[in-house]
Amino acid sequence: MINACRDFLELAESHSRRWQRVLQHEREQRTHLEETIEQLAKQHNSLERAWREAPAHPSSSPCSPRTRSGVSERASKEEASDDEDTEYFDAMEDSPAFITVTATDPSQHRRSQSNLSAASGGHPSDWNQDDCCSVSSNDFSGKDLQPRRKRRSQIPEKPNYSLNLWSIMKNCIGKELSKIPMPVNFNEPLSMLQRLTEDLEYSELLDRAARCESSLEQMCLVAAFSVSSYSTTVHRTAKPFNPLLGESYELDRVHEFGYRSLCEQVSHHPPAAAHHVVSQRGWSLWQEITIASKFRGKYLSIVPLVTSTVHNIIVGKLWIDQSGDIDIVNHRTKETCQLKFSPYSYFSREVPRKAHYILSGTWDEKMESARILQSSSSEGKQKTVYQTLPPKLLWKKYPLPENAENMYYFSSLALTLNEEEDGVCVTDSRLRPDQRLMEAGRWDEANAEKQRLEEKQRAVRRRREAEASKAFDEGQDFEGYKPLWFHQRTDETTGETMYVYKGGYWEAKDRQDWSMCPEIF
Repeated sequence: MINACRDFLELAESHSRRWQRVLQHEREQRTHLEETIEQLAKQHNSLERAWREAPAHPSSSPCSPRTRSGVSERASKEEASDDEDTEYFDAMEDSPAFITVTATDPSQHRRSQSNLSAASGGHPSDWNQDDCCSVSSNDFSGKDLQPRRKRRSQIPEKPNYSLNLWSIMKNCIGKELSKIPMPVNFNEPLSMLQRLTEDLEYSELLDRAARCESSLEQMCLVAAFSVSSYSTTVHRTAKPFNPLLGESYELDRVHEFGYRSLCEQVSHHPPAAAHHVVSQRGWSLWQEITIASKFRGKYLSIVPLVTSTVHNIIVGKLWIDQSGDIDIVNHRTKETCQLKFSPYSYFSREVPRKAHYILSGTWDEKMESARILQSSSSEGKQKTVYQTLPPKLLWKKYPLPENAENMYYFSSLALTLNEEEDGVCVTDSRLRPDQRLMEAGRWDEANAEKQRLEEKQRAVRRRREAEASKAFDEGQDFEGYKPLWFHQRTDETTGETMYVYKGGYWEAKDRQDWSMCPEIF
């Protein structure tokens, strides 16, 4: 037995030495890989700087190569075959689940460019060109009312700061972005609350929906509004500032567009924001958004209902894709609309049930709707052929302002969101010193200020946790953090618990009484 134990010990030591050598080899390989990627990142940054400093080249469309239809991708591929960073995907790689045929012109048998949804339920009605919901060229001007004040149309250009991305990111893989101390170099000078308010860029869609008599036509416009909120993300590869707990943001555009909007950061872990909008044009909107975000090494994934993925974080051309499903429900009529955001290919394999409208388009360009006249199945019921009226334009993306590529690709609305304004709440995002410094191009000072604000927030949280622990030890009740302008309630229609506006903000603004607000800046 002693001899056997001695043999086993020798064998174990031999294997141990072998595994140590294997482990050391793996460590060396990882170090080598990190150095290689870091070198690639440096070379990429150097090439980008050289390109920016070079004389102006013939401009081309700044649109992401992966957010267009297959036809435009092939054309651009022929025009720019020397761009090694650009990848192209054929939008017809999957066979569509249905085909639309325009009834008025039998010679035009066209596939739906992008099956985003089909409205179902109820009875279809005629959607005349001259009714209250029709679209005219003026509907997309956004200038139906003269604004009370002149809004700014530009912000300081983004400075060219060099940054070693890999040295910061290699230790962040798999972590929640809200818990990672990121420098402002990765940000744009807006908070998440302001980005949430950008959903109102195409509020006229809701204005028109509120005037519709047909519930199905109304649903088509609401669907177009939900898709339009993603169109502002096409080139926006920088992340917004994480709001501090208790931070708020108001947008009062009653005189221009008839609505007032209020957002508040109601929770920090997990990060959650509540949003409430009331319009004088017959609609109101409220939402609560809780985002889970992870950095995955090659790409950044942000996961609400629809997943927004930013690709090529370390090396290559940044581009954004959207994927996921949204269900829109009219709780009064029980009509539904299914929106499917398909990555790379814009075609769905699912056949809509009792469909009355086909909605087609791309989330970064436009949406059309076509009323279905009749349908028939083919190929063993694997495909459905819909005969439709000619499609009508529901929504079209506004062109970006001049010089947008040097202003974080902000839209006209986004350029105004951080504009200084008198009388707003002391917790308003416009008053964030780190964000204000970053917008002014003073990034080093902004980073120092951002670190101060985050440490201040952590200190408040530690104090609150200590008070809770003390109350628990003494057998006393402890009231945790409660938002100022929102409270949790159960929706009577859906049964879901969410934060809803409890009132008081605009009255406090009229009085200019912010004594109840925390000092977060």
